Amino acid sequence: MRRSLALLLAGLFLTVTLRLPAAGPEFTRTEDVVYGRKFGTALTMDVFRPAKSNHRGILFMVSGGFKSDHDGINPGFYGHLLERGYTVFAVVHGSQPRFIIPEIEQDIHRAVRFVRVHAAEYGIDPDHLGITGASAGGHLSLTMGTQGRRGDPEAKDPVDRASSAVQCVACFFPPTDFLNWGQPSEDGVGYGPTAQFNPAFGPRTLTAEGRKALGAEISPINFVHPRMAPTLIIHGDADRLVPIYQARIFTQRCKEVGAVCKLVVRPGKDHGWASMTDDMAIFADWFDLNLRGIQPPAEQPAGR
Repeated sequence: MRRSLALLLAGLFLTVTLRLPAAGPEFTRTEDVVYGRKFGTALTMDVFRPAKSNHRGILFMVSGGFKSDHDGINPGFYGHLLERGYTVFAVVHGSQPRFIIPEIEQDIHRAVRFVRVHAAEYGIDPDHLGITGASAGGHLSLTMGTQGRRGDPEAKDPVDRASSAVQCVACFFPPTDFLNWGQPSEDGVGYGPTAQFNPAFGPRTLTAEGRKALGAEISPINFVHPRMAPTLIIHGDADRLVPIYQARIFTQRCKEVGAVCKLVVRPGKDHGWASMTDDMAIFADWFDLNLRGIQPPAEQPAGR
């Protein structure tokens, strides 16, 4: 059913049973679940519940260039996760240019907390949540993996009292260090290689000092720690937008502190490729290992 029909239902959630192409897994989709409000605007997610649940939840970041829209939700991309029994929460966040990256990150903290508080309603374990996304969505996933935190026990809203920590991360070609973009000291804070996304960074990009402070604040590499969520990154070594250097320095930093991080390199691949949907099976293996304790198949590609 179309989203317009959902709007006609006066705020009620539209739930329909769908099936992915080529006899994919059966699931139920609930559209426009409101997980928060921002200056009077609803923040929403669509919830995909498989017919046979494994009682684990995965948040999928609907984000590209730090823009997010309901129309960007693609159920076909979640097929391997749904087939394994994962409940998928497709999260739409406040978009640039209206909101900048630090504000967008707060939306994701809120989304994780909301899912955790409502876990029983969706039949999932609140202590076993994963997160995934690509590019900007990968950055937001790493942000939660490295910086998920306790809620405020004094908060009026029960959602704000919950933790925003996730237990596993898997993502495609994420920005990890905006101050060292393709090489040491290359400025990527809405400047030079990322100038086309400048509105996402806000007014601090007007000065070198502002960019340096903001870049340090929004770079997940600066928050790596030994107990961060186990992380898997898949990245093409011919990526012209987010250089593979970003993934390599992040995994090196994780190695230095003893954090669990694995890098799978796709030779010759740029910023996205046709078989990414197939690579979601590798993500499903990673979630199985770290959220369910199930060993992956022996033929899984080795990380580097």
